[in-house]
Amino acid sequence: MTGLFKKEKHEKSTKFLKTKKSELKKLVKEKKYDKVFKVGEEILKKNPDDMDALFILGGLFYMRGKFSKAISNFDRLLETSSYDPEALLLKAKSHYSLGQFAESKSCCGKIQEIDPKNKEVSELLQKISNNHK
Repeated sequence: MTGLFKKEKHEKSTKFLKTKKSELKKLVKEKKYDKVFKVGEEILKKNPDDMDALFILGGLFYMRGKFSKAISNFDRLLETSSYDPEALLLKAKSHYSLGQFAESKSCCGKIQEIDPKNKEVSELLQKISNNHK
């Protein structure tokens, strides 16, 4: 009998996450970023590995200059999807902004394995090399 209740609980959880993810995407489009953080955290409480929420929150932390928090979100995302070029690029830019050039360069190297002609990576690597002169 307990299997029946577990299924019902899972269905409610799935419906909750689906609803919250729709809300999250709508809030991003409307640029209501304070609410995005709240809804994103609600999603991550239910599903700590939700890739969409991790990416969106990481991106918002990056936009707000909270680079360490951005890196933390991207690290969690990259545990599941280790070669996500967008997450790697924002992580690389966050490390660069913190003056962590070796870490930034490492992220760029991973992106180049996936996309050797990535223009943003080339530009970031150029900035890194200019800072080491």
